[in-house]
Amino acid sequence: MPGLVSFVIPTLNEEEAIGPTLDALPLETLEKAGWETEVLIVDGASTDRTREIAEEKGARVIVEERKGYGRAYKTGFDQAKGDVLITGDADGTYPFEMSHELVAMLDEEHLDFITTDRFAELEPGAMSLKHRFGNWVLSATCRVLYGAPFKDSQSGMWIFRRHVLDKITLTSDGMPLSEEIKIEAFSHPGVRAREIGIPYRERIGEVKLDTWGDGRKNLMFLFEKRFGR
Repeated sequence: MPGLVSFVIPTLNEEEAIGPTLDALPLETLEKAGWETEVLIVDGASTDRTREIAEEKGARVIVEERKGYGRAYKTGFDQAKGDVLITGDADGTYPFEMSHELVAMLDEEHLDFITTDRFAELEPGAMSLKHRFGNWVLSATCRVLYGAPFKDSQSGMWIFRRHVLDKITLTSDGMPLSEEIKIEAFSHPGVRAREIGIPYRERIGEVKLDTWGDGRKNLMFLFEKRFGR
């Protein structure tokens, strides 16, 4: 199946972490397996050296000044050229070094979409108790409202074939896009989806997540998507 793999990574002031994040990408391993690769950084107008470091590491950088986690990913998906897309945060938390294994799994198991479960191998200090509680509430709500089989509705590392984007509808420009893309993928009869456990690490640099604020927005989105406003 080899073609082009695109890494799509949103950033906002990740000067400390962007270098180690990009260094972890197994580009040579993927290329030895026959894949071409590209690295696309969608930057939310960082005021530090994030963009400069990313370009020094060989990434293509796009500035998306419109705010929103979901907006950054939608822009990245539009700009990426890959047959397979891989996402994740630029903060050192996700095991990008496993990417080639997950791409191989996508191929060998004839899957279309893989999402990841951070709780399978949660490392010390990687997630606060209130963050864990919030994730439990949101994931449980997904299971109740949508019959979703996944355990981690908020994980941001996905590996999927481009054609999935033609089958699903993404409406959120904010944090809820993470749960929405999973709901859409797992509920679509034409998308073969699976959740895989991964290690999840303590982030490098400042925590930007507003646990209660973002959690409330994500919870409201789940009900609005299911029942309408």
